[in-house]
Amino acid sequence: MLRHIQLILIISLVAFSSSLFADQVTLKNGDRLTGTVVKSDGKTLVLHTDAADDVTLKMDAVQEIKSDAELHVTLKDGKTAVGPVSTTDGKIAVATKSQGTVEAPTTDVTLIRNDAEQAAYDKSLHPGLLHGWQGGTNVGFSVARGNSQTENLALAINAVHPTINSKITLYESSIYTRNDLASPGIVANLTTAGLRYDHDLKPKLFVFGAGDFMSNALQYLDLRQVYTGGFGFHAIKNDNTILDFLGGVNYTHETYSNGAPIPGTGAFVSYGLTNRFVALTLGEELNKKLGKSTVLAQSVDFYPDIQNTSDYRFTFTLGTVTKISKWFGWQNQFGDIYVSNPPVGAKKNDMLLTTGLNISFTPQP
Repeated sequence: MLRHIQLILIISLVAFSSSLFADQVTLKNGDRLTGTVVKSDGKTLVLHTDAADDVTLKMDAVQEIKSDAELHVTLKDGKTAVGPVSTTDGKIAVATKSQGTVEAPTTDVTLIRNDAEQAAYDKSLHPGLLHGWQGGTNVGFSVARGNSQTENLALAINAVHPTINSKITLYESSIYTRNDLASPGIVANLTTAGLRYDHDLKPKLFVFGAGDFMSNALQYLDLRQVYTGGFGFHAIKNDNTILDFLGGVNYTHETYSNGAPIPGTGAFVSYGLTNRFVALTLGEELNKKLGKSTVLAQSVDFYPDIQNTSDYRFTFTLGTVTKISKWFGWQNQFGDIYVSNPPVGAKKNDMLLTTGLNISFTPQP
């Protein structure tokens, strides 16, 4: 009997101790929640509870916060304070170890983070080159047999390495389609790849440098190399929408192979061609969240030749990725590539439409 009483006392003491050291949030309607303060952006407060996991509360509905654990608090003037937090009568008090108690109106609080959130934020500011990559792989494949014998493969890889003031972007995409009953048998054979580095000079202004590469068998393009540098402007930049405008100068080096053979002659339409020129780079890029599960990406790029203004290239892309689960999504993409001066026998315009499965490098929230 005595052992049972001792066990009950121990359990009660542990429960009392856990509640004693837990964070507490009191709402204006009198409700009181116990858990761990995770973070706040000044508008909402995230509290982790044992019963309901993460609970998001409106700061306007919060009457009082009491935390025995250290929190990282940032104020409107940029000052930060670290220590246990308590709020009362519209003021927040942070009991720091080095500055004593720091007080400020709760309306001046812009950020609150616990140690884990602060550590994750600090790591995101300067991630190593081998860490912090985000992106995914798009795969589409189809086979037809019977009246037609076709194989189609579409593959794309996009990866982004963001830091607080810069971003590295890598991409590769390829489309290959073959029809064994047609002549020529290859219907499409296009590969593009590139990388770009962006660095913010100001909240709205950034510089960028890029290298883009393309091969297109149906235009007899062996390789096009485009090296670009310029400035960009963040017209819109928030959690749901990013709209950028780009302007710069590029150097283009492109090599075309022999074109299609002339029927009955054995000769070729063209006999190889190499172009080297300087051109402008003008572009627009849009990334927008549509609801909770779909992201739209659209871009327009225009490359007018400075030395010969009648020659230019134009590209347009529009794509969506719809989240199916944390790791998988469904992607659709349309692309239009226009070249004003392709070799004789090649068409100026290529339009491409792909659809397939998207696999994320990191789970989507």
